[in-house]
Amino acid sequence: MLEPAKFGLFAAISWALILAPGPDMLYVITRGMAHGRRAGIVSAVGVICGILVHTTAAALGITLIFQTSAFAFLVVKYLGAIYLIYLGFKAWRDKITFSLQTSTSGVSSRILFWQGLLSNVLNPKIAIFFLAFLPQFVDQGNNQVPLQMAILGLTFACFGLCFLAVVGYSAGAIGGWLMRRPYYTQFLQRLAGGILIGLGVQLAFTER
Repeated sequence: MLEPAKFGLFAAISWALILAPGPDMLYVITRGMAHGRRAGIVSAVGVICGILVHTTAAALGITLIFQTSAFAFLVVKYLGAIYLIYLGFKAWRDKITFSLQTSTSGVSSRILFWQGLLSNVLNPKIAIFFLAFLPQFVDQGNNQVPLQMAILGLTFACFGLCFLAVVGYSAGAIGGWLMRRPYYTQFLQRLAGGILIGLGVQLAFTER
């Protein structure tokens, strides 16, 4: 089963990444401001369901990679490490800009949910991220790797849902607060960027 120390580190890093403003937060805020609190919460649920699809795929995929060959493992390891380091430098350099719309045109909850879900499910970058991120906190000597990956993915999704649901419910206040405090978003972006770079370097030195 998961080691308590690794799980604690995973939880801390997950929250740091979740709190850093990004596309998911921006999507939920804009929908909440445009269509109300219910729309913000529904959008958050859709986004997290999309993440669950990727974490499930990562749990199954990484197990297959471990069981296939050393070469396949090396390819995934180095590609994942390069991608995490790239994301880290990108987060450090880029600035998140909020372009918040306040249209009051009606959109059904079903449409908002599916938009949030598909925005993540159809993004291959998210699949690569979880494939590189989750295995670093798994005890590879344990034969329950898929279960460990599933627990980590579900934990990350629960954290994300708790945070994004609050964001969606308070979209107007949070959106305005972030727009007035760009230094906050820049700090969190750089914190997340440093973490991603560190994870990428660690992954590059991980043994099969």
